[in-house]
Amino acid sequence: MGRMMPSRTPLRYPERRALGLRARKQLPRSEQARLVMAACPQDPLALLHASMRDRVAHLIPVKYQRMAASPFGFFRGAVPIMAADLAGHPNSGILTQLCGDAHVLNLGAFAALDGRMVFDINDFDETIRGPFEYDVKRLAASLILAGREAGIKRSSRHEAVLHFLRQYRTWMHHFAAMPVLELARYQIHRLAQMEPMPAILAHAVRSTPQKILKSLTEPETARSRSEGPQRGRLRQPAPAAIPSRVFRSDPPLLERLNAREAGAVLAALGPYIRTLQPERQHFLQQYGPQDVAFKVVGTGSVGLRDYVIYCEGLSRPHATDPLFLQIKQEEASAYDRYLPGGSGHRHQGHRVVDGQRAMQLISDPFLGYTTLEGRDYLVRQLNDHKAALDLAELTPSSLLGYADVCGEVLSRGHARAGDPVAVAAYLGSSDRFDQAILTFAQSYANKTERDWSLLKRSSLLRPSSGSGGMKKALARTQMRAR
Repeated sequence: MGRMMPSRTPLRYPERRALGLRARKQLPRSEQARLVMAACPQDPLALLHASMRDRVAHLIPVKYQRMAASPFGFFRGAVPIMAADLAGHPNSGILTQLCGDAHVLNLGAFAALDGRMVFDINDFDETIRGPFEYDVKRLAASLILAGREAGIKRSSRHEAVLHFLRQYRTWMHHFAAMPVLELARYQIHRLAQMEPMPAILAHAVRSTPQKILKSLTEPETARSRSEGPQRGRLRQPAPAAIPSRVFRSDPPLLERLNAREAGAVLAALGPYIRTLQPERQHFLQQYGPQDVAFKVVGTGSVGLRDYVIYCEGLSRPHATDPLFLQIKQEEASAYDRYLPGGSGHRHQGHRVVDGQRAMQLISDPFLGYTTLEGRDYLVRQLNDHKAALDLAELTPSSLLGYADVCGEVLSRGHARAGDPVAVAAYLGSSDRFDQAILTFAQSYANKTERDWSLLKRSSLLRPSSGSGGMKKALARTQMRAR
């Protein structure tokens, strides 16, 4: 609902500011607080069920089980529900590139190509151009839900949300005043001094490719050698001295592919390589694929096809230079059907790549896309020096510090990809917008808990398959959400 105002127009500063001020008439800031249940779909679980249409059927119970673990777990997998809920309400019409699934666990640390640890939004499966407040509302609601899960009292949760919103607004005004290239280069330098960031960054440093190698693979046996895929360089045969490790078997969460299946996945690397810059192609061609597996990841993505490729640097003989690539199926953003014109992308992997590069200061050097058996895929590194917030360790002070960082990071992403002048003009200098979003976030957290209760009572949690392997997977799936 609401008329979408263009954000990529060659307007001068006064015109851009006027656009933001006019948006207050379209949707007054105080109206951002409203959550009208009558405007939300009356059967949220039907939306959730419909989103499973092209997913791997036997993995759908794993997704529902992960969502049933807690209201925050439900929130992570319920983007289709929130997209419909937001679409049923008026919006500001000020567009930017959305993360689309902005929540506290979709920001994290990862390694830049030069080896530095950076912290940014790191999940863009739902990215699309849309009203800027959609991301703000979702991240604010996630702070409430994460705080509740951690047992943090109401006043501290609300303080954290207001601090997040104040930081978002304050930094948007800073970005609106910056020269274009200064904004494009802007880095956040204060992370090491802010709780809980030192622990997150330290964990990222320890999450090396060698550590991933030990956790995901095991020594090769005669049987696994005969059953596994044919090895080879990305374009040329590998030398004989190859590492003798293959993926572990942990069905249904991690399963090696046979030679035929792996061959189809490896064939998709050809089109993917052409989406990389020439120097990135050069680096990648110095690795040879050793094994391929199917991996269950996340919460919202469970059931989508996700493949991992274990590669080794060809210049070193004994598993000392591992690289893990992830080939992840991408569907249309949950917001696509509600926004005029949708994403404008025919290839959903390309959509994610463009959205990620628009919002992030530094992106994965091997970020690209491909097509496999008629489906669209994103390609990226798997867990290279990645780390995120640990909800079990949250305290009132660390939630407040994390909210501070979230405000600056989200504001930077929106400013990079949209019009910070228009957004800043809409936000203004008062806390009217902040208070409205806090009210919305509290209401939406309550709605999420009600929807979660519906799931807990529904037939969706009673899988038709009662195999022992699936039951064991469901029992331990809460420990494997990432």
